[in-house]
Amino acid sequence: MIEGTMRPANSRAHGRFKLVGGVLCLDFANTRAGRDTDTPTEYLQDYADLVAWAEQVGLVDDGELLLAVARQRPADAEAVLTRALALREAIYGIFSHVAAGKPAPPADLDTLNLAVADALSRARVVAQPEGFSWGWAAEPDDLDRMLWPVARSAADLLTSDALSRVRECAGDGCGWLFLDTSRNRSRRWCDMRDCGNRAKVRRHYQRRRQERASTA
Repeated sequence: MIEGTMRPANSRAHGRFKLVGGVLCLDFANTRAGRDTDTPTEYLQDYADLVAWAEQVGLVDDGELLLAVARQRPADAEAVLTRALALREAIYGIFSHVAAGKPAPPADLDTLNLAVADALSRARVVAQPEGFSWGWAAEPDDLDRMLWPVARSAADLLTSDALSRVRECAGDGCGWLFLDTSRNRSRRWCDMRDCGNRAKVRRHYQRRRQERASTA
């Protein structure tokens, strides 16, 4: 597994994106929120958003350079964003089905496999002082280099024992994915402080209504 594709569940990096997936590919899938609502939230509106996300999760450390290249090659940057969104939706489609105990959609697997093939063609074994690690044969102006570890992360998760721990948030209209690392595998919410707390408040309100109705 490429270093950095897994993180403890509920980890929160400082920045504009909320990171609760516990795995790189699930955090990427979670860049769209409220999928089952009438007003879903799209966090990757343009290539700059994609770079901002990649910087926050530690995939790139030269975002300004990428943005400068994108300004010089706007059509290429737009094409990368289109590919990124297609990959994200494929990842969401696959893992939301896995979480529900359903077979992964073949079209989504095809999209992921194309991205994985491209990523693996760029993967390299790199010598480190303490041994060896996975790395990438990337040029500074490769606008899509943040997608390679995302695709690899999805492939790693799909072929790991952790796959059975993938969950979809039970919050109304949330749809975010996460890796359940709780001891008894009972985690239901992407974040107890958000969806979990709203569910708690809703249950309390319903209980009070029932109590008032029973004493009326």
